[in-house]
Amino acid sequence: MDAAKKRISKLIDQLNELSYEYYVLDNPSVDDSVYDGLIKELKLLESKYPDLVRKDSPTMRVGGTAVSGFAKVTHTSRMLSLNDVFDENEVEAWASRMEKLTESTALEFFVDIKMDGLACSIIYEDGVFASAVTRGDGTTGEDVTSNVRTIASVPLKLRQVKGLESYLSGRTEIRGEIVLYKEEFEKLNKQRQEEGLATYANPRNLAAGTIRQLDPKLVAGRPLVFRAYDLLVDPSSRIETNEQAYLTIKSLGLIVNPPSFKNSYVAKDINSVMKAVKMWADKRDSLDFNTDGLVIKLNDKAIYKKLGIVGKAPRAAIAYKYPAEQSTTKLRDIFISVGRTGAATPVAILSPVVLAGSTVQMATLHNDGEIARKDIRIGDTVVVRKAGDIIPEVVEPMVKLRDGSEKVFKMPKNCPDCNTELIKSKQDEAIWRCPNSKCPARVQNQIMHFASKTAMDIDGMGEKNIKALLDAKLISDAADLYSLKFDDVVTLDRFAEISARKLIDSVADKKHPSLAKFVYGLGIRHVGVQTANDLVAHFHSLDNLRDASEDELLKIEGIGEVVAESVVTWFSDPDNLHHLTKFKKNGVEAVEVKLKNQSLVNQYFVISGTLRNYDREEAADLIRSMGGVFQSSVGKDTTYLVLGEKPGKSKIEKAKKLGIDIINEDVFNKLIS
Repeated sequence: MDAAKKRISKLIDQLNELSYEYYVLDNPSVDDSVYDGLIKELKLLESKYPDLVRKDSPTMRVGGTAVSGFAKVTHTSRMLSLNDVFDENEVEAWASRMEKLTESTALEFFVDIKMDGLACSIIYEDGVFASAVTRGDGTTGEDVTSNVRTIASVPLKLRQVKGLESYLSGRTEIRGEIVLYKEEFEKLNKQRQEEGLATYANPRNLAAGTIRQLDPKLVAGRPLVFRAYDLLVDPSSRIETNEQAYLTIKSLGLIVNPPSFKNSYVAKDINSVMKAVKMWADKRDSLDFNTDGLVIKLNDKAIYKKLGIVGKAPRAAIAYKYPAEQSTTKLRDIFISVGRTGAATPVAILSPVVLAGSTVQMATLHNDGEIARKDIRIGDTVVVRKAGDIIPEVVEPMVKLRDGSEKVFKMPKNCPDCNTELIKSKQDEAIWRCPNSKCPARVQNQIMHFASKTAMDIDGMGEKNIKALLDAKLISDAADLYSLKFDDVVTLDRFAEISARKLIDSVADKKHPSLAKFVYGLGIRHVGVQTANDLVAHFHSLDNLRDASEDELLKIEGIGEVVAESVVTWFSDPDNLHHLTKFKKNGVEAVEVKLKNQSLVNQYFVISGTLRNYDREEAADLIRSMGGVFQSSVGKDTTYLVLGEKPGKSKIEKAKKLGIDIINEDVFNKLIS
């Protein structure tokens, strides 16, 4: 109980500080998902220990404190926040509660994009713009009438529409978000860069900061947009559904997300709701504004109102948040992972946390110098980040949440796998390395690299199977794969007759690999796929490459001193030469693949999305076989960006900025035909 009390106290203090930065200063020091991770932990603790809930807990209020500088205005009806959900099970559980509370199994839902902007309420008196108030703490906001009046998308008078005349009489309140479109945000930042000024962090902060400017002229110069999502009138029964509210708002002359599959729509059941969730998971980057999820409401306004409010949120609405690429969790321990080149990398063991749709339990810490620089300690609550397919990493510790039990990490002096003393080959190198070429961890990772899809692509040669073969002493290096016998493999626990035969056949099928793939598979430090292709294109045979001097290597375009030294060092090692001899003895003969033609020479390709006719490695091999260069990211030298299905928006945007040709798969097929 005492430990929980201390943890709750630290979480509340930290969250309140983050809320102040976000709401009052408009200068958050962390990503929204970090706040979400901490608030989720606090909620769990408070639900487990209800007697420890404090009055100043952020779970007891709607938002932050209203800032000074503008007159305070009390909302006639609280501007509420929404409870967050993160997966389909939570959505279904919420829907089940709604069915029980309403005693109905035929509920209709309204789904809308959750906008990342500044919540604001605009009041019209007799159809004429009267005032505008920010959400503030939900009960009291700030009068920003003069600034909102400058927003072009806010009509100074509501449109007169047949059947809606009543909205032009008395008080009409329209709520929504003030946003800055991503395209306009980029233009403003580009302009500031050209003027030598600091750029803005994100559109939401810029929109919020602009509205809080005391000079309306400055606000008028910023392309802010008000997008509405709710309509409040008296009597409220005039608006029967959320769909009707949206249609009415649009008719009165304000921007809404239209009730269609474009941005929002009516869903007859939870299956339809989840259809929208899945659709927008892929398409949300195409929106003009930023979003991190969807808002799901009961469509019937009378039922919505009847269900009331629990704490800070309405019962009849939730916010579906897409998987965060950044969150917080506990760093439980640190271990050393030794890679194929001997690099000894500290890896964090984490309490499980969901990032970008997958559960993460480990993250890289890069090196001991980086750990010391960030002051990361075992036992810390840490911010963890994962963007797309990038390996998760620990960004920073939440220092204010420490309780004194955290331990400073010390890099071990010896390799944890073979006990060889770790070294740094160069004084200014950041990474410690195990110099023992026979180190079990190095050997296993070298074989995994050799058998990987990018190299030999040996089917069935995953991490667990390689470990089983090593433990059984059937192999000691990659060359031994080619001496495996079916009768030996089939006796291992992990293999049956079919899987053993499949493995033996797959290895045999790769006895005559392309020379470039073989060179890459050898795992020479600093030699990637493209470098391997460049080396083979110049030397044409493994013998020529083996005998090459540093001077000869440096004559190749793109080969620098680091790569040249690494290649010469690798071929000078007697163990490596013995390894090559063993390959030859076991019948492995790598062959140079002659270029089909020279049509793609000096052309650089990046592929984004999924192609219909090729997987990524097949397309890359095809490009290289015709003299082209395959790149993983868009750069100034890129010739073509090839778009498949579901391409990455960032690559498209970068290609457009650099003036790079963007082509589809059909055009790509014509280039290679």
